[in-house]
Amino acid sequence: MKFIHRLGYYLGGFAIGLIILMFFLNGKDASCDYGPNARTVKNISSKPMSYSNEASSFIGENSLDSITVVNLIKYGSVDFSKSKTKLDSCKVYHIDNSYKEQDLELTVQNCDSLAKILKINYLND
Repeated sequence: MKFIHRLGYYLGGFAIGLIILMFFLNGKDASCDYGPNARTVKNISSKPMSYSNEASSFIGENSLDSITVVNLIKYGSVDFSKSKTKLDSCKVYHIDNSYKEQDLELTVQNCDSLAKILKINYLND
């Protein structure tokens, strides 16, 4: 069998396999969150959120809403050097992101059943 025929059979089978995978995975919430940042953000985002008094006052002063805060966490990057990941009960993570061209830092306490935003502040101030 010539190489071009083998390549044709390979590409045909590969295309059929991709179509079958797209059919089975269509509509499912399949994700590839393998990096530490993605796993941490996904874990925090999947829990109910609560806010400390300091975070609530920052949100009120800067006219942020809960969707904006969730997106700041979801699309932010976790700074593991500032985070306290060795704690037994509730780990504390520092998440950096920007909003309206200003850099923000969120401090989030991640417990088993609840994520609490402890502090939100601007990094430039």
